[in-house]
Amino acid sequence: VKNSEDLMEYLNHIIGYKAKEHFVGIFLDAKNRVLASEILFSGSLTGSSVYPREVIIHALGHQAAAVIFAHNHPSGDVAPSRSDLRITKKLVFALNNVGIMVHEHIITGSQGFFSFAAQGLIAKFNSEIEQINDQINE
Repeated sequence: VKNSEDLMEYLNHIIGYKAKEHFVGIFLDAKNRVLASEILFSGSLTGSSVYPREVIIHALGHQAAAVIFAHNHPSGDVAPSRSDLRITKKLVFALNNVGIMVHEHIITGSQGFFSFAAQGLIAKFNSEIEQINDQINE
């Protein structure tokens, strides 16, 4: 994966048009090279359960420095649900606590894709972490 176009092509190939929701982790080294890619969770037509503890176990197992997440919406509508926003924030916070950066979470579907990073949400969650850390260190 050399650029965002490669990433989107790869994601569309592995989960883009599946009938059930799948949640993928792409584990990166300190130079953002791909160490591994896994479908971490599979669900139903309308959702899949994502467990931060299990994600951390996989990330540490791959000795990842960073992670890209993606999941598909079989409906085609790529707008994030409240659950999507909630789990992304939980993952950013949880992985930050073990020294792993979340670079991106992409939702893919027949209507295109939604990038949490491009919409400023990953940066927002990281800023919240910094504010909490600043309060703790005062």
